[in-house]
Amino acid sequence: MGNKVLIFSAPSGSGKSTIVNHILDLHPEVEFSVSATSRPPRGQEKNGVEYWFLTEEEFRAKVAADEFVEHEEVYPGRFYGTLKSEVERIWNKGNVIIFDVDVKGGVNLKNYFGDQALSVFIQAPSVEVLRQRLVKRGTDSAEEIEKRVGKAAEEMEYAPLFDHVLVNDDLSAAFAEAEEVVDEFLSK
Repeated sequence: MGNKVLIFSAPSGSGKSTIVNHILDLHPEVEFSVSATSRPPRGQEKNGVEYWFLTEEEFRAKVAADEFVEHEEVYPGRFYGTLKSEVERIWNKGNVIIFDVDVKGGVNLKNYFGDQALSVFIQAPSVEVLRQRLVKRGTDSAEEIEKRVGKAAEEMEYAPLFDHVLVNDDLSAAFAEAEEVVDEFLSK
Protein backbone atom coordinates (compact mmCIF):
# COMPACT_ATOMS: atom_id res chain seq x y z
CA MET A 1 0.00 0.00 0.00
CA GLY A 2 2.95 2.35 0.54
CA ASN A 3 2.96 5.46 2.68
CA LYS A 4 -0.40 7.06 1.97
CA VAL A 5 -2.29 9.89 3.62
CA LEU A 6 -5.93 10.98 3.64
CA ILE A 7 -6.53 14.69 4.23
CA PHE A 8 -9.95 15.95 5.30
CA SER A 9 -10.42 19.70 5.61
CA ALA A 10 -13.46 21.91 6.05
CA PRO A 11 -14.75 25.05 7.64
CA SER A 12 -15.63 24.40 11.29
CA GLY A 13 -19.06 22.77 11.63
CA SER A 14 -19.14 21.12 8.19
CA GLY A 15 -19.17 17.59 9.60
CA LYS A 16 -15.52 16.83 8.92
CA SER A 17 -14.81 15.04 12.21
CA THR A 18 -18.00 12.95 11.89
CA ILE A 19 -16.93 11.81 8.40
CA VAL A 20 -13.33 11.17 9.49
CA ASN A 21 -14.57 9.01 12.39
CA HIS A 22 -16.78 7.07 9.96
CA ILE A 23 -13.76 6.32 7.73
CA LEU A 24 -11.75 5.27 10.80
CA ASP A 25 -14.52 2.85 11.82
CA LEU A 26 -14.46 1.21 8.36
CA HIS A 27 -10.69 1.01 7.85
CA PRO A 28 -8.56 -0.55 10.61
CA GLU A 29 -5.41 0.23 8.56
CA VAL A 30 -6.16 3.97 8.75
CA GLU A 31 -4.90 5.83 11.81
CA PHE A 32 -5.75 9.33 13.02
CA SER A 33 -2.92 11.86 13.12
CA VAL A 34 -3.21 13.96 16.26
CA SER A 35 -2.49 17.58 15.37
CA ALA A 36 -0.81 20.04 17.71
CA THR A 37 -2.48 23.31 18.72
CA SER A 38 -1.84 26.27 20.96
CA ARG A 39 -5.54 26.68 21.77
CA PRO A 40 -6.87 25.47 25.11
CA PRO A 41 -8.89 22.22 25.27
CA ARG A 42 -12.67 22.45 24.66
CA GLY A 43 -15.15 20.43 26.70
CA GLN A 44 -13.79 16.96 27.45
CA GLU A 45 -10.82 17.09 25.02
CA LYS A 46 -7.70 15.30 26.24
CA ASN A 47 -4.04 15.95 25.42
CA GLY A 48 -2.76 13.42 22.88
CA VAL A 49 -6.28 12.32 21.89
CA GLU A 50 -8.00 15.19 20.05
CA TYR A 51 -4.86 17.38 19.92
CA TRP A 52 -1.42 17.79 21.40
CA PHE A 53 -2.09 20.91 23.46
CA LEU A 54 0.96 23.18 23.59
CA THR A 55 1.46 26.67 24.90
CA GLU A 56 2.12 29.31 22.25
CA GLU A 57 5.76 29.36 23.42
CA GLU A 58 6.10 25.55 23.14
CA PHE A 59 4.54 25.65 19.67
CA ARG A 60 6.91 28.40 18.48
CA ALA A 61 9.90 26.43 19.86
CA LYS A 62 8.88 23.32 17.88
CA VAL A 63 8.48 25.47 14.73
CA ALA A 64 11.99 26.85 15.27
CA ALA A 65 13.30 23.29 15.72
CA ASP A 66 11.68 22.22 12.38
CA GLU A 67 9.48 19.61 14.11
CA PHE A 68 6.40 20.22 11.91
CA VAL A 69 5.41 18.92 8.47
CA GLU A 70 3.16 21.99 8.29
CA HIS A 71 1.75 24.60 10.64
CA GLU A 72 -0.46 27.66 10.46
CA GLU A 73 -1.37 30.54 12.70
CA VAL A 74 -5.10 30.12 12.08
CA TYR A 75 -6.12 32.95 14.43
CA PRO A 76 -3.72 35.40 16.13
CA GLY A 77 -1.74 33.36 18.68
CA ARG A 78 -3.69 30.19 17.77
CA PHE A 79 -1.44 27.74 16.00
CA TYR A 80 -2.26 24.35 14.51
CA GLY A 81 0.20 21.94 12.94
CA THR A 82 1.25 18.41 12.08
CA LEU A 83 4.23 17.05 13.96
CA LYS A 84 6.76 15.03 11.95
CA SER A 85 6.87 12.58 14.86
CA GLU A 86 3.14 11.74 14.29
CA VAL A 87 3.74 10.93 10.61
CA GLU A 88 6.72 8.71 11.49
CA ARG A 89 4.82 6.98 14.33
CA ILE A 90 1.91 5.97 12.07
CA TRP A 91 3.95 5.04 8.98
CA ASN A 92 6.32 2.95 11.11
CA LYS A 93 3.30 0.75 11.94
CA GLY A 94 2.50 0.40 8.22
CA ASN A 95 -0.74 2.35 8.57
CA VAL A 96 -2.36 5.00 6.37
CA ILE A 97 -2.53 8.44 8.01
CA ILE A 98 -5.79 10.37 8.16
CA PHE A 99 -5.66 14.09 8.84
CA ASP A 100 -8.56 16.18 10.16
CA VAL A 101 -7.16 19.68 9.61
CA ASP A 102 -8.11 23.25 8.80
CA VAL A 103 -8.27 24.31 5.16
CA LYS A 104 -4.84 25.94 4.91
CA GLY A 105 -3.29 22.96 6.69
CA GLY A 106 -5.00 20.66 4.19
CA VAL A 107 -3.55 22.56 1.23
CA ASN A 108 -0.09 22.55 2.85
CA LEU A 109 -0.28 18.80 3.54
CA LYS A 110 -1.36 18.06 -0.04
CA ASN A 111 1.54 20.14 -1.34
CA TYR A 112 3.94 18.30 1.00
CA PHE A 113 2.74 14.73 0.30
CA GLY A 114 1.70 15.18 -3.36
CA ASP A 115 0.48 11.95 -5.00
CA GLN A 116 0.80 10.05 -1.70
CA ALA A 117 -2.23 12.05 -0.51
CA LEU A 118 -5.94 12.24 -1.21
CA SER A 119 -7.32 15.62 -0.14
CA VAL A 120 -11.05 16.02 0.49
CA PHE A 121 -12.76 19.35 1.15
CA ILE A 122 -16.04 19.03 3.04
CA GLN A 123 -18.50 21.88 3.02
CA ALA A 124 -21.89 22.55 4.52
CA PRO A 125 -24.70 23.33 2.06
CA SER A 126 -24.67 26.99 3.18
CA VAL A 127 -23.13 29.40 5.68
CA GLU A 128 -26.44 29.55 7.57
CA VAL A 129 -26.52 25.75 7.99
CA LEU A 130 -22.93 25.99 9.22
CA ARG A 131 -23.93 28.60 11.85
CA GLN A 132 -26.84 26.41 13.03
CA ARG A 133 -24.52 23.38 13.38
CA LEU A 134 -22.00 25.37 15.45
CA VAL A 135 -24.75 26.68 17.74
CA LYS A 136 -26.18 23.17 18.15
CA ARG A 137 -22.72 21.76 18.98
CA GLY A 138 -22.71 23.97 22.06
CA THR A 139 -18.92 24.10 22.55
CA ASP A 140 -18.23 27.71 21.52
CA SER A 141 -19.34 31.16 22.66
CA ALA A 142 -21.56 33.27 20.36
CA GLU A 143 -18.51 35.45 19.61
CA GLU A 144 -16.41 32.37 18.69
CA ILE A 145 -19.22 31.05 16.46
CA GLU A 146 -19.42 34.34 14.55
CA LYS A 147 -15.63 34.34 14.14
CA ARG A 148 -15.79 30.79 12.72
CA VAL A 149 -18.71 31.61 10.41
CA GLY A 150 -16.86 34.66 9.09
CA LYS A 151 -13.79 32.55 8.43
CA ALA A 152 -15.86 29.89 6.62
CA ALA A 153 -16.60 32.19 3.67
CA GLU A 154 -12.85 32.72 3.16
CA GLU A 155 -12.13 29.01 3.59
CA MET A 156 -14.68 28.04 0.89
CA GLU A 157 -12.38 29.71 -1.67
CA TYR A 158 -9.82 26.91 -1.08
CA ALA A 159 -12.17 24.12 -2.24
CA PRO A 160 -10.77 23.98 -5.83
CA LEU A 161 -7.29 23.22 -4.43
CA PHE A 162 -8.50 19.83 -3.15
CA ASP A 163 -8.74 16.52 -5.03
CA HIS A 164 -12.41 16.11 -4.11
CA VAL A 165 -15.16 18.43 -2.83
CA LEU A 166 -17.90 16.78 -0.78
CA VAL A 167 -21.04 18.78 0.11
CA ASN A 168 -22.37 17.45 3.41
CA ASP A 169 -26.09 18.08 2.97
CA ASP A 170 -27.25 14.57 3.87
CA LEU A 171 -24.97 12.64 6.26
CA SER A 172 -25.64 9.15 4.89
CA ALA A 173 -24.95 10.35 1.32
CA ALA A 174 -21.79 12.13 2.55
CA PHE A 175 -20.63 8.91 4.24
CA ALA A 176 -21.19 6.94 1.02
CA GLU A 177 -19.33 9.51 -1.10
CA ALA A 178 -16.40 9.64 1.35
CA GLU A 179 -16.21 5.83 1.40
CA GLU A 180 -16.14 5.71 -2.41
CA VAL A 181 -13.31 8.24 -2.87
CA VAL A 182 -11.24 6.75 -0.02
CA ASP A 183 -11.69 3.15 -1.25
CA GLU A 184 -10.69 4.15 -4.78
CA PHE A 185 -7.55 5.96 -3.52
CA LEU A 186 -6.48 3.14 -1.17
CA SER A 187 -6.92 0.51 -3.90
CA LYS A 188 -4.37 2.23 -6.19
